[in-house]
Amino acid sequence: MTIKVGDKVPSATLTKMGAEGPTAVTTEELFAGRTVALFAVPGAFTPTCSAKHLPGYVHQADALAAKGVDEIVCVSVNDAFVMGAWGKSSGADGKVTMLADGNGDFARALGLTMDGSRFGMGLRSQRFSMLVKDGVIAELNVEEPGAFKVSSAEHLLAQL
Repeated sequence: MTIKVGDKVPSATLTKMGAEGPTAVTTEELFAGRTVALFAVPGAFTPTCSAKHLPGYVHQADALAAKGVDEIVCVSVNDAFVMGAWGKSSGADGKVTMLADGNGDFARALGLTMDGSRFGMGLRSQRFSMLVKDGVIAELNVEEPGAFKVSSAEHLLAQL
């Protein structure tokens, strides 16, 4: 079942690349008592994700913060090493927190997976964005397959 507005974000553990290596981040820690703009992409370093999706959130980081967003998070079914490298190469450091959903557990718990096997990618996350307030989904924007519009930083910013 796909998650919806008003639902509590399910319990899951994501991974962040830190100075000492990969560290676990639970959804409870991530969302408790805060407003978080989270967006998910099918894959790090993929064309739309690298050319439009992540750069949009990097560019709009200050505007989102001005509207009350405490943290911007990018999630992908990749490992923490790849997410860390992608964040560095994209200028996301200090603006967007890059979290790995290495096994796709978070995407599955949300009911927002896609089958990328046709492209050699296996199970991945659908492209989406959400605004989470104290662990509850306040906005959810799921893209149609192959589309990039409603999950953009600009669209989420307009919802605030």
